[in-house]
Amino acid sequence: MLANLLYLIALGLLSPWILYRAVRHGRYRRGVSEKLLGISTDKGRTFEGCVWFHAVSVGEVNLLPDLIAQWKRQSQSPAPIVVSTSTDTGYDLAVKHFGAANVFFCPLDFTWAVHRTFRHLRPAMLVLAELELWPNLIRAAHRHHCEVLVVNARLSPTSARRYQWAQRWTRNIFASLDWVGCQDEGCLDRFAACGTPRERLHITGSLKFDHAPDSRDTVEVQRCAQWCGVDPWHRVWLVGSTQAGEESMAIEIYRNLRKEFPELRLILVPRHKERFDEVATMITASGLHTRRRSVDPALGNQSWSQDQVVLIDTIGELRNWWGTAHIATVGGSFGNRGGQNMLEPAGYGCAVSFGPNTRNFHEIAEALISAGGAVRVQNQHELTEFVRRCLTDNSAADSLGQAARQVIRRHRGATTRTLSGLMHLASDRTRTAA
Repeated sequence: MLANLLYLIALGLLSPWILYRAVRHGRYRRGVSEKLLGISTDKGRTFEGCVWFHAVSVGEVNLLPDLIAQWKRQSQSPAPIVVSTSTDTGYDLAVKHFGAANVFFCPLDFTWAVHRTFRHLRPAMLVLAELELWPNLIRAAHRHHCEVLVVNARLSPTSARRYQWAQRWTRNIFASLDWVGCQDEGCLDRFAACGTPRERLHITGSLKFDHAPDSRDTVEVQRCAQWCGVDPWHRVWLVGSTQAGEESMAIEIYRNLRKEFPELRLILVPRHKERFDEVATMITASGLHTRRRSVDPALGNQSWSQDQVVLIDTIGELRNWWGTAHIATVGGSFGNRGGQNMLEPAGYGCAVSFGPNTRNFHEIAEALISAGGAVRVQNQHELTEFVRRCLTDNSAADSLGQAARQVIRRHRGATTRTLSGLMHLASDRTRTAA
């Protein structure tokens, strides 16, 4: 009950901000009843003994299709699969992969909402992607005899210290986890320190390595390249998953380099859709022309002039657009967000760079850097010099890309290891029930 009270207080304090974003940007409007009250049979969602996968947003949802497809092929159980997510973009992507009848918005961590959801779903297993340890959700799972598993588990040193500081309230939650597939040994040790029994912890590696692309020769990538008019002599620099401040930096660098390097072209991909118009205005104010993906997504075979900046103002396409680039800068790393997934451009063999703040992808970033597969830059000046070097020394840029692809190849296999753990647990559950 204390958790409910704290959540209500937090919701009350945040309500002006939530209301503003709902009115101004259309956020948080969808799935309100599912979030606040939980799901019911009203939409025909009654899946006795199902396996419930929860993925917060787009990044986590992207990890699930291959894992779930292999689960369905190998599992001897006819148990249905349902997927929940917390964001609009995550929901739309999940619907695209799994169908609207199997996707819902995850209830907020109020006891009435999570219990109502469990009563109607009656899942046998709850599989959390990365780390979504909500106290009421996990307590409700065990009360309804549902095992809780974490796949692609990630727990940073900072987060672990916070959980340990509040261990009076959090230790039982960690101790309640039935199986955890950790990305690396450090993550495993931190889960153990927070209270998860070591016999339930396993090192599976990161699913993101398995999800990374390995070829530009796909229909989706070729369509993107055709749409914006990439010529063989172009050198495309894509700055993706950007937050405020990173687009203006990229635009200024591009304006300074484009006269010296007429082959250079720039693509910007903001992280959040509510900033698309802002970035378009920013490009125009700089004296360049904006070519927006959303204006005519079917348009192709257009010449790409040097005064045009391509703005990808659509959701769910970034993975394919990385495949059109030769030089890649991963956003969210020059501000306070903690970085975004750099394995997608690395998988295509791009010359990858990112900023100083990659705490959300610390192990992946360090693995790429140590293998010579990516470069960390500290500021605009260093990013300018990185792009300049890629343009003047093609062999160095190609070496970065090849080293990055080798790192990905060495780390593949997390899906197989994760699936093995899930299947083993499911098998144990079946034998126990029998």
